[in-house]
Amino acid sequence: MSRSASDLPLRLYSADQTRELDRIAIERQGIPAIQLMKRAGRAAWTALHGRWSAPELITVFCGTGNNGGDGYIVAALAAEQNVAARVIQVGDADKLKGDAARARDFARQAQVEFIPFDQSLSLASGIVVDAMLGTGAKGAPRDKYARAIQLINDSGLPVLAIDIPSGLDADTGQTEGDSIRADLTATFIGLKRGLFTGRGPALVGELTFDDLGVAKDIYAAVPSRVERIPHERLRHWLRPRPADAHKGKFGHVLVVGGEQGTGGAALMAAESAGRVGAGLISVATRAEHTASFLARRPEIMVAAADRPDALKSLLARASVVVVGPGLGRSDWSRQLFDAVLTSSLPLVVDADGLNLISEQPERWGKPREWVLTPHPGEAARLLSCSVAEIQADRFAAVAELQDRFGGTAILKGAGSLVASESEGESRIAVSDVGNPGMASGGMGDVLSGVLGGLIAQGIPLPDATELGVHLHGMAADLAAANGGERGLLATDLFPYLRKLVNVQ
Repeated sequence: MSRSASDLPLRLYSADQTRELDRIAIERQGIPAIQLMKRAGRAAWTALHGRWSAPELITVFCGTGNNGGDGYIVAALAAEQNVAARVIQVGDADKLKGDAARARDFARQAQVEFIPFDQSLSLASGIVVDAMLGTGAKGAPRDKYARAIQLINDSGLPVLAIDIPSGLDADTGQTEGDSIRADLTATFIGLKRGLFTGRGPALVGELTFDDLGVAKDIYAAVPSRVERIPHERLRHWLRPRPADAHKGKFGHVLVVGGEQGTGGAALMAAESAGRVGAGLISVATRAEHTASFLARRPEIMVAAADRPDALKSLLARASVVVVGPGLGRSDWSRQLFDAVLTSSLPLVVDADGLNLISEQPERWGKPREWVLTPHPGEAARLLSCSVAEIQADRFAAVAELQDRFGGTAILKGAGSLVASESEGESRIAVSDVGNPGMASGGMGDVLSGVLGGLIAQGIPLPDATELGVHLHGMAADLAAANGGERGLLATDLFPYLRKLVNVQ
C-alpha cells in the first residue's frame, strides 16, 4: 500500500531492522526477493508518475546492489510506458548478481539504453532517478558515486531517490560527504529513521511510503522504540473544557529568568505558557523588568526577584517551573537556579539553566521530574563533547542525555528528538514538523513556555514534551505558510499556538 507524507506510519526503523523485516517477509509470507524488488520498482515509478505526470526522459543512475535493482525496474516500467529511459551504470557492472542482475536483464529486455557512467555525461532534461547507494551504505560516497552525486545535484533537474538519497545515513540522518538532494523520495517496507532528522529533512524532499504488501504481524516481530509524534495526541490531551472550568484547574506556571538585557526571553516563555492554556502565569525576574512586562502582558504576575529568598512564596504556589530563559550565568543567576533546584516541582530547564547544569553536571543527580531542552551546542556542553559528535548520531546523543540526567530530554534541531523512559523502557519520539524559519532568536524560549503550560494542565511530562514539540513546530509551519519562512519571529507563533490547542 502506498501512502503519502500525510499518512505515513508512526514507527521508524534502523537499516538493520528494515532488512530484518524484509527477511521475515520472504520467509513467512513466501514472497520471493525478486517480487519485493519488482514491487519496490513499481511503487517508485508510481510515485514518480504521480509527481511528474508526463516526463520526456527518465535517467536512472544505478549502483551495483539491490538499490540499483529497484532502479532497473523503474527504467523498464518507463520504457514499457513509451517513456524514453536510460540507465547510467555507476560502479562495476560485473559485481551485479542475484536479483539485481535479474532486474538489469528486465531493463535490457525492455530496450532501455545502458550507458557507463562518465562525468562528461549531459543531464539537460527529464527526471533523474537515484538508485545508487541504499540503506546499507556507510561513510562518504567514493570514486564514481561521489562524482555522480555531484553531477546530479549540479544538473538542477528534478530527482527521485529510491528508498533513501544516496549519501544519507539511514540510521543517523547524517552525511560524511556529498548526498543527493532529492525532490521526492520513495521508501519501502519500513520508514528509515535517518530520513527524519539531521540532514534528512533537507535532502529527502517529499516522502512517500509503500509497505510492499508486508503483513502487519511481521512488523510486530521487529519492535522499534523510535516513532514519529502522532498528531492525534492533540485531540487526546486537549479535549474541550467543562462548562464549569476555572483557572485553578489548569495550573500555575512560574518562569524564572530574565537577567539584565535578556528579559524578553522570560516574557516570551511566560506568554507562550498562557497561549497553550495555563491557568496562571508568574515570572520571577530582575526588578527593572517588571514595568515593561506588565505593559506588554498585564495578565502575567511579575515579581522582582533580586534575591533567591523571593522565590519561596512563588514556588509554594506554582505547579511547574520553567527556569533558564534569559537567566544568564551571573551570581544572581546561580543563586536563583539553586533555589529552584531545591523544589520538588516539575521543571522545564532551558537555555542558561542548561549551561549552569553543564558547569557541574555531577552535582544535580537525576531529579525525578524535569525536561531538558538543549539545542546541539547545549547538548555538547552537557555531554562534554563537540557539536559534531552530537550531530553525528542525534539518536545516540538524546538517549545519552536522558540516561545521564534522567527525566525527559529534547535534542532540538531539524527533526527534533524527545527521549523518555517509562516502566524501564526507553523511547525516542521524532518531530517531523517545523521549518528553517525557526532559526531565529526566541524560538527556544517559546518552546519552554509551551512545555510548562502543558505540564501545568496535568499532562505527564513525556507526553507534554512530545505534544509541546509537535505544537511548536506546527505553529511555526502555519506561521510560515501565512507569511514566509524568512523573517519569522518567535512571537509570530502565539496566535497559531492558541488556534492549535483549540482544534478538536
